[in-house]
Amino acid sequence: MNIKLITVGKLKEKYLKDGIAEYTKRLSRFSKMEIIELIDEKTPEKASMAQNNQIIAKEGGRISEKIGPRDFVIVLAIEGKQLASEAFSKKLADVTVSGYSDITFVIGGSLGLDPVIKQRANMQMSFGLLTLPHQLMRLVLIEQIYRAFMIQQGSPYHK
Repeated sequence: MNIKLITVGKLKEKYLKDGIAEYTKRLSRFSKMEIIELIDEKTPEKASMAQNNQIIAKEGGRISEKIGPRDFVIVLAIEGKQLASEAFSKKLADVTVSGYSDITFVIGGSLGLDPVIKQRANMQMSFGLLTLPHQLMRLVLIEQIYRAFMIQQGSPYHK
């Protein structure tokens, strides 16, 4: 299985990079992990709704270019479905046996995701109503992917 994480914006904080590197290394025994960082558009101060929509569309275009036609796409969106870790693990296992070899996760920019990307998604997922920095969300997501594989293995990591 191949897992791809498409994110908008660059990761700058060393502690987050270190955490992501650690979980990516741990995941390597289960799957290939690819992280694609896309350029985020600069949002003018006091941007209008039209300007925000243009920015979201530009970022959405960049995201679309990185999604394969046969990818199972999971977007992170506040209105998405919330899953317990066990249910998330089962979902990943079910996707794998459904014939998908590539699972693509998408974390949009600070303004959100283009509706076109949400429509392309096979699933919208939420980690709750809290607002988290996009950079921190990458680490949380990668840890949960690792946890999902450990649950599938029956590992005591998940307690």
